[in-house]
Amino acid sequence: MTGHIAVGLDGSRESLAAADWAAREARRRGLTLRLVHAWEGLTDPDRGPGLSEPVLPELAVPRHWARRILRSAENDLGLRHPGLPIVADLVAEPPPAAVAEAGREADLLVLGSRGLGGVTGFLVGSVALSAVARADRPVVLVRAGYRAEDERVPDVEGHAASPAPYRAVVQGLDARRPCDPVTEFAFDAAARREAPLHVVHTWNPPSSYADLAGAPHERGADARFEERARRSVTAALQPWREKYSGQAVTEELRTGKPARNLIALSAGAGLLVVGRRRRRSPVGAHLGPVAHAVIHHVGCPVVVVPHD
Repeated sequence: MTGHIAVGLDGSRESLAAADWAAREARRRGLTLRLVHAWEGLTDPDRGPGLSEPVLPELAVPRHWARRILRSAENDLGLRHPGLPIVADLVAEPPPAAVAEAGREADLLVLGSRGLGGVTGFLVGSVALSAVARADRPVVLVRAGYRAEDERVPDVEGHAASPAPYRAVVQGLDARRPCDPVTEFAFDAAARREAPLHVVHTWNPPSSYADLAGAPHERGADARFEERARRSVTAALQPWREKYSGQAVTEELRTGKPARNLIALSAGAGLLVVGRRRRRSPVGAHLGPVAHAVIHHVGCPVVVVPHD
């Protein structure tokens, strides 16, 4: 299949919000939208030679609902996004395997996360966590209830119409180990939306200086370390500033915990972009602490971009 955005669809509110976000993103990128629904009850032993329907009668009802989920979403998205190419696939695999396969074939994989509210954050299911942790392509998580107007800057009365400007794209940057795929995604996403880009780097002075911070000869150490970090951020962004010369970019340096800073600064953002280092070990979560924290606690859609 040619360039497309895939979305895992199970009929839940969060997956429908993810599908709607994916449709808008597909239109921005000029790509096809692929809806994927996994129903592992449809397997080869359930079929007879040349049959297109399950042989076992007890499988007919769940298969009917699986198809209905796809048809309903496809029809709804087609009405709200006229002209968008949409492909709906019923996949005969367990959901983790189906989502993983869809992610390998797509330019972008979009999944839903269920909102819990308050300080609890958002519930990210095991299928989504596995996909984020193992995918070789960027994965986007969209919370339940997220709407098109939530991407736009609200007016003084709290309303946002389609002509309103897009909210900012926020990128978490580790200037010590800058990752071009993450930065490229953030610049490209901001440029497509004509939205400002806010790049956040968290720095802290070396732990060996912690006990000397009050000494007279060390009082300027923090300023020196901050300036060094600022130069690193500027150098990491310079090639992308040149490529996206018209893009508005703000650089912000903070001390403390990277995840805590990103969670705070993403309030009111339209998109958060973070990186995840690929790990070749066959065991383990493969998901760093920053990515793990933000996908559970950031309200806007979160893009996790894998990198080497």
